[in-house]
Amino acid sequence: MRDFARGASAGASQSGGGSLRALKPLLPYLWPKGRPGLKARVAAAVLLLIAAKAATVTVPILMGRTVDALDPGGSDLLVVPVALILGYGIMRVASLAFAELRDALFAKVAQNAIRQVALGVFRHLHALSLRFHLERQTGGLNRAIERGTKGIEFLLFFVLFAVLPTLVEIGLVVAIFWINFGWLFAAITLTTVVIYVAYTFTVTEWRIKFRRQMNESDQQANTKAIDSLLNYETVKYFGNEAHEARRYDEALARYEKAAVKSRVSLSLLNVGQAFLIAAGVTLIMLLAAGDVAGGQRSVGDFVQANTFLIQLYIPLNFLGTVYREIRQALIDLERMFELLGKPAEIADRPGAPPLSVTGGTIAFEDVQFGYDARRPILKGVSFTVPAGHTLAIVGATGSGKSTIARLLYRFYDVDGGRIAIDGQDIRDVTQESLRAAIGIVPQDTVLFNDTIRYNIGYGRVGASDAEIEAAAQQAAIADFIQRLPDGWLTVVGERGLKLSGGEKQRVAIARAVLKQPAIMIFDEATSALDSGTERQVQAALTEVSRRRTTLVIAHRLSTIVDADEIIVLDQGEVAERGRHAALLASGGRYAELWNRQQRATQDPAEAAQ
Repeated sequence: MRDFARGASAGASQSGGGSLRALKPLLPYLWPKGRPGLKARVAAAVLLLIAAKAATVTVPILMGRTVDALDPGGSDLLVVPVALILGYGIMRVASLAFAELRDALFAKVAQNAIRQVALGVFRHLHALSLRFHLERQTGGLNRAIERGTKGIEFLLFFVLFAVLPTLVEIGLVVAIFWINFGWLFAAITLTTVVIYVAYTFTVTEWRIKFRRQMNESDQQANTKAIDSLLNYETVKYFGNEAHEARRYDEALARYEKAAVKSRVSLSLLNVGQAFLIAAGVTLIMLLAAGDVAGGQRSVGDFVQANTFLIQLYIPLNFLGTVYREIRQALIDLERMFELLGKPAEIADRPGAPPLSVTGGTIAFEDVQFGYDARRPILKGVSFTVPAGHTLAIVGATGSGKSTIARLLYRFYDVDGGRIAIDGQDIRDVTQESLRAAIGIVPQDTVLFNDTIRYNIGYGRVGASDAEIEAAAQQAAIADFIQRLPDGWLTVVGERGLKLSGGEKQRVAIARAVLKQPAIMIFDEATSALDSGTERQVQAALTEVSRRRTTLVIAHRLSTIVDADEIIVLDQGEVAERGRHAALLASGGRYAELWNRQQRATQDPAEAAQ
């Protein structure tokens, strides 16, 4: 899939706006390696394409001979016309049947290509960094992928089975005219086709900008709509329904303006195409009629020429439509190709081995990091968490606590220093094995819009119901689930909005427990729980942590008094470290935080200071 991404990126960059070069990444799917069945389908489809066109060009010839046979001076009226008419009917049916059978055979190839590309896009998006996903616009991204995958099917079918066959038919008709009617007929037909194609291409290129404007406006409108609906409660809190409607309407108005221009320019294109076709047909008919009147040709020849032209200009007119759609589909693919060409910020080194966890010792060695080079977050942080021990990290908001968890998961790479697990630099092992060794309960828990059982079971896909229920029991949420009307099959809603903050956190805890990792990270894991539930969950977490290396990022200091070591971060540096009692005795930053939280239990206003 990386090769496809590179080819897609090159095709998009070289195209300057939807060039056929952008089709290059799709070509391997037309002759897929290691898939003899699909290759056989492609070969059979090509043979059927040839057979369909052969039958198509036979139809006007049979029609002309039938007309001549009906001439009183022609052959036996009871035999020859019947045979020709039957042959005419058979060829018309055959041309359609061959074309339909061709499409039916190729459908497997096309749908397999769509599936593989869509899967590749999906995997590539998951391979992109957290930085990309924090900056993305979900609505616009979804629309770009949807349009791109639909464009693939159109391009695979119509470039092969509309454009190519039509060009072949044009060549056959011009050759037949030259042989049977003379060079002038062939020249008029070919000139008309060339002018028609040139006119279609020129006007379509001019119309492309309107399609771009439509796509951009549509994407903006879709992004605003989804963003607003995802923040439904916030909109209601501030009574900003009218404001959201205005923002959405502004995007729709831009789309409306571009769509009107696109429709008007399409009408201009259609009128021009109709004029060119009518002019070509009229000239050929005048020449043929003159030859018939002069006795040089039969009425059957006149009908044959007319049938050839009508039969040719129908797909030629379709070619204009197909070309427009191809250009639009290529534009729709550009955004998806850009996504595929976007390099993964965090990638495994070639030949990287899996992480070998022998105990789970974590070591941060002079780690330096910043999301933006102009604003460092961690400034030479060093600490070690021995296997089976618990390290707690505390500090003010923005001091870099959660950043440490993200770096350990390798959502980002450090700018300086290194992070090691059991002596192995996490940049030298596979990301899959690294993340398999770590379980996390994040501060902001986001759930899938599925059942509670599915969300807990996500911690270890394939876990049995008994294991899922045991993990829920350990997270003190099993009783709550059993009291729900739908029990374990309760759907939690988009992002888990049907559950309270505390309920979502307990689901996240159960999910992490089910994973059974060697290393556990609790990032404010009990921040949304009431004091009674917190004590239950804290006891469970203590039990889980006892056999694992644990990193606790905490706001409530009461939850970490038993930690083997506590470090206090201040503006990206380790300001203090030690056990709870020693830090209190030192009277430093930790003692100040502890005393403030203790006072806050008696005076809630203290918490805001």
